[in-house]
Amino acid sequence: MGATNAAKTNYQYQTETEALLMRLRRMEGQVRGVQKMIEEGRYCVDIVTQLQAISAAADKVAQQVLEGHIRGCVTDAIKEQRGDEAITELMTVLSKAMRG
Repeated sequence: MGATNAAKTNYQYQTETEALLMRLRRMEGQVRGVQKMIEEGRYCVDIVTQLQAISAAADKVAQQVLEGHIRGCVTDAIKEQRGDEAITELMTVLSKAMRG
């Protein structure tokens, strides 16, 4: 699991690479927009609203990548009798996400 086999593994989320990259580029534009809003001294609530939109978009990307992880990496690990390791890793990620 994890980053050690990143160079030789095809991950499930890669089937949606273009859609994920499009979302990330949109987020990048939103971040630049917020930077400009701050530079211009725009209204606080407008800035917070944009930050909430960026956060929601990041959550959606994370959800899509995590779903790919479950459908690919976790499923494969279970088939290969490495399910406990994969489930522990998944629970760690979910625990961190739920604290946010």
